[in-house]
Amino acid sequence: MLDYVQVERLEIEETGEYDLEGLFIRLGYAIDSIGAKRVVLDTIEVLFSGLSNAGILRAELRRLFRWLKDRGVTTVITGERGLGESLTRHGLEEYVSDCVILLEHRTEDHISTRHLRVVKYRGSSHGTNEYPFLIDVDGFSVLPITSTALNYPVSEERLSSGVASLDEMLEEKGYYRGSSILVSGEAGTGKSSLSASFAQAACLRGERCLYLSFEEATSQLIRDMRSIGVDLQPMVEQNLLRFHPSRPTMYGLEMHLAIIHKLVLEFQPQVVVIDPISTFLSNVNSLEVHSMLTRLIDLLKTRQITTFFTNSISPGSYMEQSTVNISSIIDTWLLLRNVEVDGERNRLIYILKARGIANSNQIREFLLTSNGIELKEVQIGQSGVLTGSARLMQEARERSAEQERQQAQEQEQQDLERKRKLMENNIATLRTEFEAEVSETRAKLVQAQSREKQRADEQSRMKLSRKAVDSETKPLE
Repeated sequence: MLDYVQVERLEIEETGEYDLEGLFIRLGYAIDSIGAKRVVLDTIEVLFSGLSNAGILRAELRRLFRWLKDRGVTTVITGERGLGESLTRHGLEEYVSDCVILLEHRTEDHISTRHLRVVKYRGSSHGTNEYPFLIDVDGFSVLPITSTALNYPVSEERLSSGVASLDEMLEEKGYYRGSSILVSGEAGTGKSSLSASFAQAACLRGERCLYLSFEEATSQLIRDMRSIGVDLQPMVEQNLLRFHPSRPTMYGLEMHLAIIHKLVLEFQPQVVVIDPISTFLSNVNSLEVHSMLTRLIDLLKTRQITTFFTNSISPGSYMEQSTVNISSIIDTWLLLRNVEVDGERNRLIYILKARGIANSNQIREFLLTSNGIELKEVQIGQSGVLTGSARLMQEARERSAEQERQQAQEQEQQDLERKRKLMENNIATLRTEFEAEVSETRAKLVQAQSREKQRADEQSRMKLSRKAVDSETKPLE
């Protein structure tokens, strides 16, 4: 690494006089005196302003380029754009140069964007597309953000959505890390609330979140989210959450893409929230927005960054179609909508698709409470899903019916208990009567045995007495 950089500046006045030999001498002396390896000529038009003959001018241009190559220095030469399709003023510089870089500053719909394109680069492969570039306090930044192939890595890790009941609809696990999530809905359906909950969940895991807001200021967004129990201020103070609010009309699409890329490189987030993407349609058509967002999604997926988009849908439009036509490249798509029933306006949410996830197909009402977002259990009526007061009335009816069922069950249990006790009393009475009969029968048996014994004793005595009488009456021989 060089300890210092020495620069010598040669000023050439545009006097209309031509002295290339003098330039060679002065430039050679400057190169040798400081041991320069790089030379910048800004601009080449000044050197040849005194030449009117095109043939001589071309010859001198070749000689200058050859002289610089012979000196073994890397030279950067700037030149003005030519007329028509010509890249340079004289129409020769791009042919004798080894590398030609075209810079353009275009303005469309009052929005200017700088673009860079490598026209040629001898002996090296290079990108041929246009790239936006930035000139700011950090210098000159070229951001090659055009996707090249679908070869980004995927993860099996799952991330919480920040809403427990919504995670239940996603196999009780949430989204895949590195996936893209789109939440579509009309104004007031709760898109920003879902995105803020997702950002808070990421920060609570210790991950960094970049929040790009195109409709609300940072202070307003933080204040509003406190009403649903989501306090983002501590995450901002811990540098886990960084907001970047801006108007979509502040830059062109390519410049927005370049700025997002630069913010990602600086902050290194694991989660990016863009709220909403539909604002990009204010000055450009949907095809350009689709191209820009496709490259953005590819950029973030290659870095395993989970991206959360919100998309505003105008009332009465087809719900199952995103306004910027990126639904086909989105991994998980949630739809929010308002329903008006019995003079009430309530919110519904359902999952239109979730790649690789066995998701719920239920349409559920969700509430924005002071403790966060709450998804209610599905209540079905004759006209479909019940919401608001109709759901509360249905829940009250179900509670009443449940109480009646419980009371009926308790009554049945009491009747059974009464019958059981009656049966046990009958059994006890029968057992008592049976035991009394047993005792009486046993007593009778004892008496019968006693009488039988007495009769036997009497018979024995009678036999003995007869033998005695017979012996007394027998004659003597």
